Amino acid sequence: MKLTKLLERLTYQCKEGTVDREISTLCYDSRKVEKDSIFVCITGVVSDGHSFVNEVIAKGSTVIVAEKEVSVPDGVTLLLVSNTREALAYLSAAYFDYPAEKLKTIGITGTKGKTTTTYMVHSILSEAGIKTGLIGTIETMIGDTVIPANNTTPESYLVQQYFAKMVEDGCTCVVMEVSSQGLMLHRVSGFTFDIGVFTNMEPDHIGPGEHGSFEEYMACKGLLFKQCKVGIANVDDKHMEQVLSGHTCTLETYGLSEKADLRAVDIDLHSKLGNLMVLYKVKGLCDFPVQVNIPGKFTVYNSLTAIAICRHFNISTERIKEVLTKVKVKGRVEPVEVSKKFTMMIDYAHNAMSLQSVLSTLREYEPKRLVCLFGCGGNRSKDRRFEMGEISSNLADYTIVTSDNPRFEEPQDILNDIVVGVKRGKGDYIAILDRKEAIRHSILTAKEGDIILIAGKGHENYQEIRGVKHHMDDRELIQEIVAEMTLEQRNAL
Repeated sequence: MKLTKLLERLTYQCKEGTVDREISTLCYDSRKVEKDSIFVCITGVVSDGHSFVNEVIAKGSTVIVAEKEVSVPDGVTLLLVSNTREALAYLSAAYFDYPAEKLKTIGITGTKGKTTTTYMVHSILSEAGIKTGLIGTIETMIGDTVIPANNTTPESYLVQQYFAKMVEDGCTCVVMEVSSQGLMLHRVSGFTFDIGVFTNMEPDHIGPGEHGSFEEYMACKGLLFKQCKVGIANVDDKHMEQVLSGHTCTLETYGLSEKADLRAVDIDLHSKLGNLMVLYKVKGLCDFPVQVNIPGKFTVYNSLTAIAICRHFNISTERIKEVLTKVKVKGRVEPVEVSKKFTMMIDYAHNAMSLQSVLSTLREYEPKRLVCLFGCGGNRSKDRRFEMGEISSNLADYTIVTSDNPRFEEPQDILNDIVVGVKRGKGDYIAILDRKEAIRHSILTAKEGDIILIAGKGHENYQEIRGVKHHMDDRELIQEIVAEMTLEQRNAL
């Protein structure tokens, strides 16, 4: 590939050598460099790519892209840019021949709701015959290929590579989660989204290695709306105007407010035969009734967001309604059918804020008892254990404390810390170290009308112990427990 082709949309200074040359591969990982590679020096938290310049040149790299002054020998091209992460995004877009321009691109940002909304949109578009890729917290989906995720928003090179594979696979659309970190680190630079979406804003991801302040967090979220054609925003969120300050896109709003362009009215939190759902009517830009078999007011917002997006694709009302009744997201208040007498759900809630949110949501369905089963990860702040224990004890009637990714700590020590927090609340509790036995206890002691939340792991299918990830999936544990039951126990369900 001609180097000039890669550089056609990039602002740079050629400090050494020539741009009139061929390159073989684009790299930002020194381990992957080969003969005639172009190497982009990325400054990371752990290492700085500029320190690997001599090493990659020895491996055959003939073009170096840097944001700091470095020395290169004769015959090597040195390009200086203001930000190498941003440069990597533009170079990656060119390297894969601008695949975003061959797709309808939808980017969803916000503190909560991104994952569920992306799956709802993916389901609706796919069912309507619009082949759609997905990039998110849980996984990347390209046709039948599923790639587990390491970051909510991958590095820009991977984003463009995934886009290219989607185009090759016949996709015409992609929906993706866009994190504040992804925006701040230019992982989605180099192209313009067709639709950008803002769900909500809460203090989160603030601290060392993340954002220095809530104001910075909001500003990073707002970058999406200077990089999209149509913006869709939650008008009910008090931070919306600040997040969208200086936006350059056409703007639409959704929410429960009368001033929303698309709004939900007549909301009914409904339960039937162990199933929790929401019913409401859409008014404004659309007019039809909606049923979603996922509990909570946040489901109203998530599904309303999906409707606001999908209406731009001229999908029939009946198709949208039908898909929303069937959609579910792995590990996000995911129902697991065990009995018609009680409700069991799996959720990823693994910190105090998310546990409080999901328990408050389930409490609105007025269960006979609200049962919460959870653990806390090892080698993490003890404060999280105390906080989650107290929240569960105050919001749930019965807390079952168990193990969850103890890592390099003793599981019993973690349980003991959680129990300290549980005792600060008012609910009953039991501590059962073995997670399978804890789940078995929750099923065998369930009462008619109970809601049982199994929290913490969600979509995860492993237990991390002493640096080793052992396969373990809450869904599989539940299946095993039911299969191991006596006939009398099954009949009692």
